[in-house]
Amino acid sequence: MSDTISKLLSPRSVAVIGASADPQKTTGRPVAYLRKHGFSGRIMPVNPKVDRIGDLPCYPDVASLPEVPDVAVVLLGAERAHLAVKALSARGCAAAIVLASGYTETGEEGALRQKQLLDAAGSMRILGPNTIGLVNLTDRIVLSPSGALEISEFAAGGVGVVSQSGGILGALLSRAAARGIGLSKLISTSNEVDLELADFIDHLADDPATQVIALYIEAIRNPVKFRAACLKAARQGKPVVAFKVGRSESGAKAAVSHTGAMAGADTMYEALFNQIGVIRARNFSDLLDIPAALVTGRQLRGRRIAVLTSTGGGGTLVSDDLGVAGFETPAPDAATADALRALQTGSEAVLDRNPIDVTLAGLRPDLLRSAIDALLASPTYDALVIVVGSSSLAMPELMVGAIKECLPKSDKPVLAYISPHAPEVGALLMQNGVPAFTSAESCTAALAGMLRVRNFTPTEQDDTAIAPIEVGLLPSGTLDELQAKQLFARFGVPCTREAAVARASEAEAAARELGDRVVLKILSSQITHKSDVGGVAVNVNCATIGERLDRMISDVKARCGVRPERFLVQEMVCGGTELILGMHRDALGTAILLGMGGVTAELFKDVTMRLLRQDEQGLRPLSRAQALSMIRDLKTWPLLDGFRGRPKADVQALADAILAFSRMVAQLGERLVEAEINPVFVLEQGLGVRAADGVAILT
Repeated sequence: MSDTISKLLSPRSVAVIGASADPQKTTGRPVAYLRKHGFSGRIMPVNPKVDRIGDLPCYPDVASLPEVPDVAVVLLGAERAHLAVKALSARGCAAAIVLASGYTETGEEGALRQKQLLDAAGSMRILGPNTIGLVNLTDRIVLSPSGALEISEFAAGGVGVVSQSGGILGALLSRAAARGIGLSKLISTSNEVDLELADFIDHLADDPATQVIALYIEAIRNPVKFRAACLKAARQGKPVVAFKVGRSESGAKAAVSHTGAMAGADTMYEALFNQIGVIRARNFSDLLDIPAALVTGRQLRGRRIAVLTSTGGGGTLVSDDLGVAGFETPAPDAATADALRALQTGSEAVLDRNPIDVTLAGLRPDLLRSAIDALLASPTYDALVIVVGSSSLAMPELMVGAIKECLPKSDKPVLAYISPHAPEVGALLMQNGVPAFTSAESCTAALAGMLRVRNFTPTEQDDTAIAPIEVGLLPSGTLDELQAKQLFARFGVPCTREAAVARASEAEAAARELGDRVVLKILSSQITHKSDVGGVAVNVNCATIGERLDRMISDVKARCGVRPERFLVQEMVCGGTELILGMHRDALGTAILLGMGGVTAELFKDVTMRLLRQDEQGLRPLSRAQALSMIRDLKTWPLLDGFRGRPKADVQALADAILAFSRMVAQLGERLVEAEINPVFVLEQGLGVRAADGVAILT
């Protein structure tokens, strides 16, 4: 695979099928751009209607080519592309780039056409269809008709780009060129009939010219391969930054459980990215901004940021946004303040606080250089943001030179925020190794990405073999609460004591057995959210439970037209913190969800998720480290950890319950459609947890 992709990205010979002699046409651009941008290999246009394109001989068909091309660019429409692909495969071509649209993106007929294309390829690899191709700036090889290639010069650098959108590839190429950001390889995978996102991540992880990988994602078609490729990149020290389009929950399916409503598709992507170290670009601009900072290779070791400014307003913007994101901007320590005062900057300077306002720095490179040196040497700061004001525009080269001279003296990140509109200054800074941004928010996003790389440690599932739990013959369909909790208990989830009853006298006997106060619920596999229809009563005693049961029958029948026949009398759990523990499955995989529970679970959406790893043996349960990290991810965590004198909760027992639940999900696999405990009460340290309600649906 890697050899084929290497040949695709760095061919020595290229055939262009359907090439036009008119460089203004889309079909004329690939040959023109190959020559314009300095391709040194052999170019073989194929067009039966043309003898020559410029000084290149043109061949009537694939069979007439004087040699087997390493790569072919197929410019024919969807109705004929498969014929060229079949001919190329027969000649032994390594890979073809198919630009035509009209495949799966158009519906069922297009899907059949796409299968025909794949069948025609045989052992030859396909990029596309519906792709804009690829651009290898490292080796000056452009296999694309993108209009962005009208730009004459591109900076080659360390950021590789893989995009599932052809148009976005062109947008990133042109934006990077304008900002002085150096790119290595850009690949548009589009319909991914064969080669896909993960294939190129895997390849770029080994590419010596690529230090950071940027992804534009519409959908991950093979989550197992994607996970493996991203973890490989992380092990190679190459951060992956992804912008995932389609973040709204409008397309999330309706689900029976709270878990389904809380775990939309975007939440699953968020969980996957977090687990494998992918840095999520929240805004499209972040997809270049974050890699621009990461490609410098500088390490951010903490959250303490110095802001050096020659304009008070710009410094305040940066400091304020950093604070919102959880960064600190402490005042200079005594030694650093003394070093700054020794610069004799004049009465305009403000040196005892942060931002450090050195008003004349833009006009005095020596002053700027000395201030940068002092701040980078300070043990108080982990990074430096320099605010470039309008005063710097008079002599930008001197200002940039002063900053560049300071870089070798420290490995701390140095970023620039350009306050005025000065794109040429930003490009100059980028070209000299200083990531430059036009918004304070971009500076924050870049630093957050650097911190994410520093702090990421993969915590994969435990591969230790676990003996399966004997569950016997399980029913299919929606289980009632008692059945669901019996299933959970078999895997080791502690549940409340309870008894199923059918009449008032049985309820009174159960209440006497279970304690002074109990909970009465309807027991039904058809009604999942019992409290919504008046099917739950708490703090009931044996003297009143009979009357309360009769009233519950009337209330439920009035609200939903169903007369409940069975009931559950349950011990009443007092105190503790209510959480929700559930599972969710979609195209990305199967995940365990933990969040703030009770009836307000969907309202507050304090949720964290972990996807279970899938291998050839099936799903793997979570590890204890993953379970504990889930608990600490919650905003609710302080309540469990003794917030304001509150007793500490039994976190280890909660972790045990999460592990037991994940073992159940892993063992039952596709048989388990939905499962949820809401609430699970987490009691004081040493008292354990109790599953008080549950939902399970089996196939």
